[in-house]
Amino acid sequence: MIRSGIYTLGIIVLTGILVPAYAQPGTDTTWKRGGNIGINLSQVSLSQWAAGGDNAVGFNLHFNYFANYKKAKHLWNNRLELDYGLNKTKSDGTKKTNDKIYLSSTYGYEIAKNWYASGLMTFQTQFAKGYDYNIDPDVFISRFMSPGYLLIGAGFTWTPKSWFTATFTPATWRGTFVSSKILSDQGDFGVTPGKHLFSEFGANLRMEAKYEFLKNMTVFSRLNLYSNYLKDPQNVDISWDVQLNMAINQWFSCNITTNMIYDNDTKILQKDGTKGPRLQFKEALAVGFQVTF
Repeated sequence: MIRSGIYTLGIIVLTGILVPAYAQPGTDTTWKRGGNIGINLSQVSLSQWAAGGDNAVGFNLHFNYFANYKKAKHLWNNRLELDYGLNKTKSDGTKKTNDKIYLSSTYGYEIAKNWYASGLMTFQTQFAKGYDYNIDPDVFISRFMSPGYLLIGAGFTWTPKSWFTATFTPATWRGTFVSSKILSDQGDFGVTPGKHLFSEFGANLRMEAKYEFLKNMTVFSRLNLYSNYLKDPQNVDISWDVQLNMAINQWFSCNITTNMIYDNDTKILQKDGTKGPRLQFKEALAVGFQVTF
């Protein structure tokens, strides 16, 4: 039931995101849509190199798409983000460097200027298994739907500028899914050992900004704050994503992305064997082929 419900929800959101893409240009001004798709490649080859090193090859694929609807008092914003990257060296083999599936949909009905009564849904997981190569490179610590995050909330959306949106949902359910029996039995990601779902009810604040501060240079930032009413509401979960896109020409671009996460229910294993919540941070710089549409 849980899996079928997630698939159904995903189909609904994907329909809202992808169907407008096939509308003929200029026939429907109520929709604004766009995005980018690209691949970044890296390669190093060494032969009797005195300074040392290792042969390496890597790639990262990314796809970002938005479809936003606005007509009369109705507002409907949708966003899809997909990322996947691998790196292979002769000595260490293949390692995953990036992995994300993110869906978001917000509907609002205008109740005052720039204010909407709204409903919010977000879903996030990953494509493949993940490993902590510093602790144990042979034991996976995550995979598709382990974890999977589904958030549904009701509240208000504020759009003071065309480039900024804030949505506050004081009534928000958040479900953390752990489909893997191994990870579930360990009680990872906050679930009770042996269970596959951890439910929370609280308040959520999401702020998004997309701004072109120089020609061909755009920054997108999304900050998400969540407080669980039912347990330790003072421990606010934080997720902050920043994407800086610099177009070199029509086909090539440079991208810098950062991701910062703090989740009080996610216990990170340390080398000394202890587990506890930690501030997680990831940064990536990539240059490669990209098409913007």
